[in-house]
Amino acid sequence: MSRGIRTPLCERLGIDVPLVQAPIGSAAGPELAAAVADAGGLGMLALTWRGAGPARDDIRRVRRLTARPFGVNLVLDFPVADTLDMCLAEGVPVISTFWGDPRPVSGTIRAARALHMHTVGSVAEAVHAAGCGVDVVVAQGWEAGGHVRGTTTTLVLVPAVVDAVAPVPVLAAGGISDGRGLAAALTLGAQGAWLGTRFLASAEARSHQLYRRHLVDAGAEDTVHTHCFDGGWPGAAHRALRNATLSRWEQAGSPAGPDRPGEGDVVAVDSTGRAHHRYEDLIPLPGMTGELADMALYAGQSVELVRDVEPAGELVRRIAAEATAIRPGAA
Repeated sequence: MSRGIRTPLCERLGIDVPLVQAPIGSAAGPELAAAVADAGGLGMLALTWRGAGPARDDIRRVRRLTARPFGVNLVLDFPVADTLDMCLAEGVPVISTFWGDPRPVSGTIRAARALHMHTVGSVAEAVHAAGCGVDVVVAQGWEAGGHVRGTTTTLVLVPAVVDAVAPVPVLAAGGISDGRGLAAALTLGAQGAWLGTRFLASAEARSHQLYRRHLVDAGAEDTVHTHCFDGGWPGAAHRALRNATLSRWEQAGSPAGPDRPGEGDVVAVDSTGRAHHRYEDLIPLPGMTGELADMALYAGQSVELVRDVEPAGELVRRIAAEATAIRPGAA
């Protein structure tokens, strides 16, 4: 692996490429995290809704698959204390948090000698996070897919956050799918990039083949910043591909539940036989059957640059090579 694209944050994280695989919900399993880690990036697990027992199993599965560093993500809008304690007891080296105040958990994370990343959507949030002792700030622009914290574009937010929290290192998130995006993030002053949508369309992601096809076929204009798919996470803005559920909801005037069109419809059944309903904040997963295209198809505007499904390791290596060619002296 070329050393040209390394940044100081790579040294702190023990990785070769300043590239983090975002914790893309249920799609972020051990196989994806390990593949990214083995290729030199930082793989991440999304553990908020897993529960401490299954989360422990995922952590141990990653360790069987790779000896490289990896991280886990916890959403602070939900009860995560037990899972956090378990992650720290397991010696997870990187804890990422989102959507809440990092102050109550930052001291605990750092006392366990783990590195604490926190995702923000504004400069004010970034300054608060840095003041709480967070080790790395992830500046998420409005272009991002999945749940979106703020309303400022990546191009504006990242340099503003870099200036506001220096010398705390910053990762850029939102609208990044290739080496040009990684190089641009470094030019803005970030020490690396955080990619989600691109890894949803990777061979190791826990994403249904239908979902992957939609990602490959979609363009930036097919994504919508919305509150439509809020079942399970009320009030949280997100970006997803336009589909029949979202269009019907908008045509009805975007009503709140329980007055949304098709409220209560079963749109999918998973491999355990559990039914999933319209407006849930769940993506199509392998083994599901039903009207999967009507589910939440989270995607950022960077979906414009997603043109095929690739192994995650190949993605990391290609993105690193592209970025190195543009910024061979990154530091």
